[in-house]
Amino acid sequence: MAYETLISVSDLHALLAAGEDVLILDCEFELGAPDKGREAYRAGHLPGARYAHLDDDLAGPPDGRNGRHPLPSRVAFAAWLRAQGLRQGQQVVACDSNGGAWAARAWWLLRWAGHTPVAVLDGGKQAWVTAGLPMETGGAGPARPGDFQAGEPLVPAPVDADGVLANIDGAAAQVLDARDPSRFRGDPNPIDPVAGHIPGARNRFFRDNLGPDGHFRPADQLAADFAALLDGKPAILSCGSGVTACHNALAMAHAGLAGARLYPGSWSEWIADPARPVATGAG
Repeated sequence: MAYETLISVSDLHALLAAGEDVLILDCEFELGAPDKGREAYRAGHLPGARYAHLDDDLAGPPDGRNGRHPLPSRVAFAAWLRAQGLRQGQQVVACDSNGGAWAARAWWLLRWAGHTPVAVLDGGKQAWVTAGLPMETGGAGPARPGDFQAGEPLVPAPVDADGVLANIDGAAAQVLDARDPSRFRGDPNPIDPVAGHIPGARNRFFRDNLGPDGHFRPADQLAADFAALLDGKPAILSCGSGVTACHNALAMAHAGLAGARLYPGSWSEWIADPARPVATGAG
């Protein structure tokens, strides 16, 4: 059985106990402190997990105009996956301890690279520890190179800034912004040099996809939440830099809602051009 959106701790543990060859990607990260994620990984990770750094492995180089976390090239990302040992058809599980905020980016990228069996660990590393399951410390040993080759994307084509700009007047699609409500409103903050949101966007804070226990909300509840925001329109998913927007993509896929398109540059790219319009307020 392939897992394509979420996987529970019990199901992952059962796969590992049965000797299944699962590639686990630990996506721990902290904005503003890019070394802390790797430190947290070395302090404790799921057995056999390999580390995926948001800046270095799950993004391409920023140039000041393409956002803080532009997409890597598919060729470079596929090569990195092979270096981690990924084989064609192998189950991948991405995890973190931030509600899947960073793991969802890995999930989306693997789907974009054409890999079907990839899922995010529901409840994250905390759920694994709470279940009394073992962790490892230190770094990962050398991996045996895999044979993964990128295939046809399994997600809709991303939207660029021009496409988002063209959508403002006709509003054929609904932009959903995954940032927290204060940043969406345009409150001053240390992350966004220009505060606000894309005109016409609605706010869907990615943490609203999670229940109080840190697990994803039931699929039917998520489906109802997103339907109320979209009013029958397709979704364009945005955030600060195209990362937590992937959390909304994952939540929608878990809820059975297809067709959401990622705006990878998101707000950090949008505001790089002062000619692009900015809105403030609750929306």
